[in-house]
Amino acid sequence: MAPPPPASMPLQQRLMHLAQTLQFGWFVGHLTLLFCSLRYSLSYITFNYYSRWARFSYRTAFIAAAATYGIVVYKAYRARSRTGSRQQPGPLALLGDENVQYLLMALVWLFGRQIPLALLPFTVYSVFHVATYTRANLIPTFQPPQPSPAGGASPGGRPTTKSSPLADTIGRFVKEYYDASMTLVASLEIFLWFRVLGSAIIFTKGSWILLAIYTVFVRARYSQSSFVQGAIGQGVARIDALVANQSTPPAARQAWETVKRLGRQATDASDINRYVGAKGQVPKKAQ
Repeated sequence: MAPPPPASMPLQQRLMHLAQTLQFGWFVGHLTLLFCSLRYSLSYITFNYYSRWARFSYRTAFIAAAATYGIVVYKAYRARSRTGSRQQPGPLALLGDENVQYLLMALVWLFGRQIPLALLPFTVYSVFHVATYTRANLIPTFQPPQPSPAGGASPGGRPTTKSSPLADTIGRFVKEYYDASMTLVASLEIFLWFRVLGSAIIFTKGSWILLAIYTVFVRARYSQSSFVQGAIGQGVARIDALVANQSTPPAARQAWETVKRLGRQATDASDINRYVGAKGQVPKKAQ
C-alpha cells in the first residue's frame, strides 16, 4: 500500500494527492460495497429484496467489488511490465491468482440472479480493507504524525512520532479479529456452495452452470487458503463424529465414506499445480 502524502504539504494538496491514486479508487470501491451491502441488508430484513432499491444496491455492490479487484489485478500487471518481465503468466497461472478469482466471481454474481449470501464474503473483506486504508492513509493525511513529546530517535536514526489513538484502535481491531473473520469468510463460501447446490437440485434456471463455476472457485480457494481447509476439516470432523455414533445406520456410514472417497479423488484430480507447472509458487493474497 502506498504511503500517505508528505506532512509538509497543505491539507488540500494532501487530499488531492491521495485522491489521484489508484489505491484511493480501490478504497472508494470497498466503501461503496459496504454501503450497498448495508442498504441491501435493510431491504432483505424487510422482505423487499426485489424492490428497485434492493436490486440497485445488490448490483452496485458487485460492480464495486469487480472494480476493486480489477484495480489490484491491473496494478499487478503494471508492476510486472515496469520490472521488464517479458514472460507474462499463462491462463492457468493467471487463474491461480486469488484476486483474479474474486474478480471473475464478482462478475458472475453481478450478471446472475440475486443470491444474498454471495454478498457476505465480499463485505467482510471490505470491512478490513476499509479499516486498513483508513489507518494507513486517511488518518495520516488528516492528522500527520506528530513528533513524540519524549523526543529521541528510533534505532534507525529517524525521529520517533506519536501515532493517532484512532489508528491504534483500528490496528488492534484488525489484528484481533482478522483470523476469526477469515474463518467466517471461508465458512460463508462453503455454505454458499451448498446454497447453489440446492438451487441446482431443484433445477433453477442456470443453476447447474453456476454450480460448476462456483465449484471451480471453491476448489481453488481450498488449495490456496488455510482458512478454507480448516473450515472443511472441521466440518468433516463433525460429520465423522455424528456418523461414528452407534445409532447411525450402517448404510449412512457407508454413504459418508463414499462421499469422502469421491471428494478426495476429485480434489486430487483437480489440483491445478499439476497443470500450471509452477511448483512452490505462492498465490497472491486477495485484496
